[in-house]
Amino acid sequence: MRKDKQLAIIREELEALAQRIKANHQKAGQVASGRTLKSIRVDVSGDEGTLYGRAYFGVLETGRRAGRVPRNFQQIILQWMKDKGVHADPIPYKRKASATWQPKYTAQERGDRSLAGAIAHKIQTEGSALYRSGGRTDIFSNEIPVTTERILQRLALVFSKDIESETINYITLSRI
Repeated sequence: MRKDKQLAIIREELEALAQRIKANHQKAGQVASGRTLKSIRVDVSGDEGTLYGRAYFGVLETGRRAGRVPRNFQQIILQWMKDKGVHADPIPYKRKASATWQPKYTAQERGDRSLAGAIAHKIQTEGSALYRSGGRTDIFSNEIPVTTERILQRLALVFSKDIESETINYITLSRI
């Protein structure tokens, strides 16, 4: 029974932590597609609990440093722009469409793709704006120590009650 109580406490606290992280992420205005929010989940099994998130979860606080980027990074930025509703100024073609030539993209698509390329290049060479500004600590870093302390306090309370009841049972049995 004691182990069930312990795991229930761990689950409750990790679920509360997940909710606080999600709220902080939304409050920071970082949500675009919602995939990061959906990736946060709690797993309590065996003797432990784990909070899972996407592989790039840490960049919510640190930003992305400059350096190598995925091959399709411009497409990733373009998708991010669509998810956030960010659009560039249209870039019209100088050449007129004809029977032998049709434009591949609309003027708006050209502007968006150009902006996505510029953003991708800036991140690749200098890092994201969050990284350049030194990052932040208000998404999950402040929440983890609070949760750890709450789990420890609650588990200590369960243990002290169990020890107290076992001591009372021992004293009662020893007097008989």
